[in-house]
Amino acid sequence: MSKIQTEIGTVYSVNGNSVAVSMSDSVKSNSPIIDGIVYRIGQIGSFLKIPLGYTSLYGIVTQIGADAIPDKVCEAIKENFDLLSNQQWLSMTLVGEQIGQRFERGISQSPTTGDAVHIVTIQDLEIVYGGYDENSSIDIGHISVSESLNAYLDLDKLVSRHFAILGSTGSGKSNAVGITLKSIIQKKFGRSRILLLDPHGEYNSVFGEDSEVFRINTDKNANHLYIPYWALSFQEFVKLFDGNISEQNKEYFRTKVLEAKQKGAIANNINIDQTMISADSPIPFSLKQLWYEMDDFERQTYNVNNDPTKLALEKEGDAETLVSNQYKPVGSGNAAPFLNKAAKYMLPFLDSIRTKLQDRRFDFLFRPGEYAPDLSGKVAKDLFALLFSWIGSEKPISILDISDVPSDIMMSIAGTLLNITYEALFWGQEIEIGGRKQPLLIVLEEAHNYLRSGENSIASRNVQRIAKEGRKYGVGLMLVTQRPSELDETVLSQCGTIIALRMNNSKDRGYVSAAIQDELHSIVDLLPSLRTGEAIVSGEGVSIPSRIQFNKLANAPKSADPVVSKQWNQPYAQSEDDYKKLLSLWRNKKFEMEEKIDE
Repeated sequence: MSKIQTEIGTVYSVNGNSVAVSMSDSVKSNSPIIDGIVYRIGQIGSFLKIPLGYTSLYGIVTQIGADAIPDKVCEAIKENFDLLSNQQWLSMTLVGEQIGQRFERGISQSPTTGDAVHIVTIQDLEIVYGGYDENSSIDIGHISVSESLNAYLDLDKLVSRHFAILGSTGSGKSNAVGITLKSIIQKKFGRSRILLLDPHGEYNSVFGEDSEVFRINTDKNANHLYIPYWALSFQEFVKLFDGNISEQNKEYFRTKVLEAKQKGAIANNINIDQTMISADSPIPFSLKQLWYEMDDFERQTYNVNNDPTKLALEKEGDAETLVSNQYKPVGSGNAAPFLNKAAKYMLPFLDSIRTKLQDRRFDFLFRPGEYAPDLSGKVAKDLFALLFSWIGSEKPISILDISDVPSDIMMSIAGTLLNITYEALFWGQEIEIGGRKQPLLIVLEEAHNYLRSGENSIASRNVQRIAKEGRKYGVGLMLVTQRPSELDETVLSQCGTIIALRMNNSKDRGYVSAAIQDELHSIVDLLPSLRTGEAIVSGEGVSIPSRIQFNKLANAPKSADPVVSKQWNQPYAQSEDDYKKLLSLWRNKKFEMEEKIDE
């Protein structure tokens, strides 16, 4: 292909990576046809190249028209308008170079004034996008300018250096997540590990036999999701209960939890130095027994003043059924029974513990199947079995459906799940199943729900820790959100790759702009005009910032919008029985699919 066909102008000035280009008067059309293909000159986000001997520099168009005119030229135009009034200008940012048939990100040299600027042809793009290693890259769609060019992501850099998928509702975000994970699964890696936290239950059926699904209110197609209360840190454990507690009594409660965990370690034959146990240690203990003992101490009355061996017990309670001991009421004046003067006045807090233990919504915490301790603190299964079920399955992806977690403890539960997983891989980093030997990708769907900026929650702290340290220990993050402005800036800045779909909110676009290469900020202005499923990808995971169109997922997540005109046009006669069924589903917190299975 001759240079005359593809040349469109010359370099006028160079400022770092930014190049001002003076368009040639010989260009007859902004849509030239070269070898039967129509090219558009000066499209924002499109590529141009500057040949320099054996090397060609590639850049992305960031401005065109009056905004792209250099300042000195603008001054000249003001003095003599006719001198340059017909001249066309554009600005480009250099992003990489081609040496022979190999493309590399970054540039080793700069152009000079007068160097020719050319259109990037399909043949050029094949070199730019064709340099991926088939074993370490995934195919997620095609380059927007050409359906014949597949869009690849570098899997190694994508996972180890974290990435984010951002986009407004309806932009194709869930499809992008599904396609990305599906592409990883299709590589058929023997030891891939993906853990997806799904707050809306969207992905339960997306990956079919390739996924293991864990749910709180489960059916026969999923496993029970248990998060044992004894695996929570003390701070998050206390937050589960509604009763007020003073700082002094909180420390007293911490001491009692510690004592219970020390007993639990003995009951379960856990090989640990007792001095190493803290109230945060993930060691089983019986909360029922702890409640029973503390509740009993608060209620005690004595037949002999200040003599705890002379209890005025009327009726014995039961720890298993959460029934308190009953004592004779305190006598008037100096008459027996006498008050327990050492009581901490914690009955309201202890009552809130009993209420939570009886609340069936919290069974996944307080009745976690074989992970539930008996009154001595002994469990049938320890935490290693839980970890094995989550990240030790032969299936490449495990989905933790936390859609039924009560909203007031969503952050605590999400944070605890992350804490359990990351702590285990952190301390086991050198063994065969540790993160360094078998990396783990953690996917946080709707991350803004439990990772809000400025909040010092366990979820936020753990995600920040993984974002900062995870790459060293083989734990990668995939953040998915429609509101990047609500995310912690520290976490978003740690994402090496940004995949931005259509985004209408200017505040959200500002956060995306702050997270990508400075010279490419103008490309963010394209986000509101992207088609559904189209995205701008920038960062470590791609060899060059790209505008791509994601493939369409066959088994779309539940978040796909219903087609209103089609659904309203369906013939259907409603009856009162239908609403009776609806009420039953609501009360039992089940979908129709689950009810059919149960039947």
